[in-house]
Amino acid sequence: MAFERIQVDPKKMGGVPIIRDLRMPVATVVTMVADGRTTEQILADFPELEAEDIRQALRFAAATLNERHLPLLTA
Repeated sequence: MAFERIQVDPKKMGGVPIIRDLRMPVATVVTMVADGRTTEQILADFPELEAEDIRQALRFAAATLNERHLPLLTA
């Protein structure tokens, strides 16, 4: 899957994945969603973002996790 809205460039924010050229880290967007904020709330607070930016940030995070071998967590 192509992530045309996600940039990873060592010259921008130390290589942290960001949304387009906005200097908004993917992790920030994912955290807002995880904290229960809706797409509408995020877009109201960050009008430079678009709904597709949020969707791609979530897909990028999921794809990143799927590519790693995580240790089995025990309770």
